[in-house]
Amino acid sequence: MISVLVVDAQPLQRFGFRMLLESTPDTKIVGEAENGAEAVRWTTELHPDVVLMDIRMPGVDGLAATEEVRAREDAPQVIVLTTFDADDHVLRALRGGAAGFLLKDTPPPEILRAIRLVAAGDAMLSPAVTRRLIQHVAEDGRAGRRARACELLDRLTDREREVAVAVGHGKSNADIAAELYMSVATVKAHVSRLLQKLELDNRVQIALLAHDAGVA
Repeated sequence: MISVLVVDAQPLQRFGFRMLLESTPDTKIVGEAENGAEAVRWTTELHPDVVLMDIRMPGVDGLAATEEVRAREDAPQVIVLTTFDADDHVLRALRGGAAGFLLKDTPPPEILRAIRLVAAGDAMLSPAVTRRLIQHVAEDGRAGRRARACELLDRLTDREREVAVAVGHGKSNADIAAELYMSVATVKAHVSRLLQKLELDNRVQIALLAHDAGVA
């Protein structure tokens, strides 16, 4: 059973998520919050597996709440919610540790699929979406990000770099295993080492780093 905390400023939106999550046998809603401050408090008290986090909320917004939630030990996975598919706030949230994002008009089956993916430790961000988000952000700071990304990738072995590039291309563990002729367990071990070496929280951030470095 995947426990979910829903964070959204709109009561109707929260109600819709509640109805969806309560209609499936493998998900349950453990709480609701209407702003980022509540999200942080309920995350601490309820220990959800996944947080659906609205970005634009009064007071403490979803960006600040995501960063605080993800900085904690045993942090839940966070999926950010937005009405825009090329929002620079989305990219900031992903860099802050979110596992992916959903548009608020995403069909219910895709919302459930996203929740299951991130609960299992996978990413849910396509390479095309990643590129569009990165292109949407102002040029300021891009050169610095590329230099930093290349510096981090230089820490990797050739094999680890291959896995990082494959993650950047949006490939699943099974796809990477088939492409690089290794077991899925070995791929998972490589991803874990990548997170440690690159000082990152999840595979979405590996993908963003690969895009910043220009290798994916």
